[in-house]
Amino acid sequence: MSRNPQVMKFGGTSVGNAECIGRAADIVARAASEGPVIAVVSAMGGVTNRLIEAAQGSAAGDMEAAGNIAETLGQQHQGAIEILIGDAGRRAQLASELNEILEEVTSLCRGTALLRELTPRTLDAISSAGERLSARLLASTLRELGLNSTAVEATELIVTDNHSGRAEPLMGETRERATARLSPMLAEGSVPVVTGFIGATIDGRLTTLGRGGSDYSATILGAALDAKEIIIWTDVDGVLTADPRLVPEARTLQEISYNEAAELAYFGAKVLHPKTLRPVSEAGIPVWIRNSFAPERNGTKITATGHPTRRGVKAITAMSNVTLITIGGRGIVGLPGVAAKTFTAAAIAQANVLLISQSSSGNDICFILDSADADRTVAELRAAFASDLAHHEVEHINVNADIAVVAVVGERMRGTPGIAGRTFSALGRRGINIIAIAQGSSEYNVSLVVEAGQMREVVQALHSEFGLQKRASRFESTESESALASV
Repeated sequence: MSRNPQVMKFGGTSVGNAECIGRAADIVARAASEGPVIAVVSAMGGVTNRLIEAAQGSAAGDMEAAGNIAETLGQQHQGAIEILIGDAGRRAQLASELNEILEEVTSLCRGTALLRELTPRTLDAISSAGERLSARLLASTLRELGLNSTAVEATELIVTDNHSGRAEPLMGETRERATARLSPMLAEGSVPVVTGFIGATIDGRLTTLGRGGSDYSATILGAALDAKEIIIWTDVDGVLTADPRLVPEARTLQEISYNEAAELAYFGAKVLHPKTLRPVSEAGIPVWIRNSFAPERNGTKITATGHPTRRGVKAITAMSNVTLITIGGRGIVGLPGVAAKTFTAAAIAQANVLLISQSSSGNDICFILDSADADRTVAELRAAFASDLAHHEVEHINVNADIAVVAVVGERMRGTPGIAGRTFSALGRRGINIIAIAQGSSEYNVSLVVEAGQMREVVQALHSEFGLQKRASRFESTESESALASV
């Protein structure tokens, strides 16, 4: 390629209906007039959820699930075709392509219903259909605007391991295949529209990257093709200093670092998939979060260094729907293998441990995980510690689902004294009890476990304590604007 491409990813809300798809096509067309562009798309809003529900209903023996999902999605996408595609012949051709995909889904659902078994491989095939449909819709809309555009299956580009539902990319093989397939298209001035969320094993078996994985698809392709930049188009103005549902005065951050963005994503910020930045951080490719409903706004730029602030703290984020599990008892002090047993059991339960804390006396180990993983994790823990519980070396395995995790995030926290003290003082003045505390060795965040009912108050208190609702100072604004202007 003579010029590095720009990768644009459009989320489910940004291709949620015909109007949104038309807006996305306009954004792509404007960018394509200035240089090579690759678009990556999610399914239309809500489609993946409906596909998964149909698959699960089929596994329960619902023979009507297949027909119902095909009819529902057929009507939704046909409605978009009628609005977006002017020529009757092109409408018929596109409708035929989409019907073929829906027929595949129908066959897979019926087979699942007959066997009453939903394998991970089949679920991948069913749940990925939404991206295959929306990619063809956007590519056809771009052709209506006069661009040369083709829908490209990511199974031809992104090579993964064989973990259905949570596959990871093999970057060497992906770089080779993506370059071979997309470089000639870009050289001809064509705009590839790639299915997000999807990959394939070396031998061609379809896999998916996990829910929300279309962001990940975009950065995988961006890294493989040495992209100039990656823009993730969504329905918010960028990364905010807090969830605006909790803090109405939260503001958009102009620039943050890869590390800060990763911490925010990990601790509940929904604007990014937690794995999104892995492929691009080493290459230093900038990633933007921008609003497809207000494309004139700058959004948030994510870079290697971010824009440091004197406050040290950049944002406050929070997670609910999490559970605290505590393993304890006086007998575990000095008992070998407690931590190993604990986290082996969590791994067997396929639970993602979000936070770990241990009392200084060593009497208790506690950890936080998604509430959906709690029951099976506790079952595995009770099995692993059965003998220890019987002999009272482990006295209890307690579960508390009425909690939330609040994280104070900022890369310069590491070199700014007093952050932890201000955090605890701000909550102490309000009489808020902290159940557990954790801080990683990177010192990019301090994480607090609090009662679920106090989550809003905690976030608001810390947002106010660190002055995040205020506009940046004149010095900070000028420095940030200069950085943005140099892009």
